[in-house]
Amino acid sequence: METDKSVKETAINMPEINPDDKAKAPLLNSSKAIAVTVERPNRGSKKGIASGDFVLRLFAMGAALGAAVTMGNNQQILPFFTQFIEFLAQYNDITTFVYFVTANAAVAGYLFLSMPFSVICINRPLATTPRLVLVIFDTVMMGITITAASASASMVYLAHNGNQNTMWLPFCQQFGNFCQTASGAVVGSLIAGTFLMFIIILSAFALK
Repeated sequence: METDKSVKETAINMPEINPDDKAKAPLLNSSKAIAVTVERPNRGSKKGIASGDFVLRLFAMGAALGAAVTMGNNQQILPFFTQFIEFLAQYNDITTFVYFVTANAAVAGYLFLSMPFSVICINRPLATTPRLVLVIFDTVMMGITITAASASASMVYLAHNGNQNTMWLPFCQQFGNFCQTASGAVVGSLIAGTFLMFIIILSAFALK
């Protein structure tokens, strides 16, 4: 009789399958589904950032190229008493303006060459290598643009107001068109630098 009792107890006390264990497999599958669902919006947002990067590059290239062309064609002839004697003001008379034209032309050329990399980032929004390369060179070009615009802005200020301490006389009263054209070119270069700054910010968000 004791043997029968032990057998019965063994049969009754067999461990039952926990219903929570059965639910583990569906839970894992659901977590994978959630992970896939979260990844798709991330990919779409990065692709949108890459598209905005491409558009901003077009605007920055146009601004830098316009600033370089405007300053490069900047000159004014001022007649003096007779037509045989005249004064000529050109951008290459001032070394700062020569650097301005060279820098903005180089930035415009770089932005044109960076377009294929921007297209790669649109087609492959999760790729980090082309985006990192663009961030490095974009930062360098932004620095060049800002320094060229700042240096030229100081020269335009001296041309308008002069400097009494160094006895530099203003000449924009005589060469008004020359100074206005130079001022417009400086504004265009600053706009290009601003676009580059926004491009770097977008790239930082994309890398994040």
